[in-house]
Amino acid sequence: MKPELILKGTLLFAALASFVLSVTVYFNAGDDTNGRLNGIYIGIWVPSILALGSFLLAHRRAPK
Repeated sequence: MKPELILKGTLLFAALASFVLSVTVYFNAGDDTNGRLNGIYIGIWVPSILALGSFLLAHRRAPK
């Protein structure tokens, strides 16, 4: 497999796992405000992971 394909797959899996974990934590918190805030905090990881992936992939394609 190409390293770029492995990187894309890993980043997409990490973003999806973060999203699923965020939703799970948020809705299992019940009335606990801190638990819901933890779910929101984990949800913020998703765009950060995808931005990191974009940065890494753009860096790999940059002309040398």
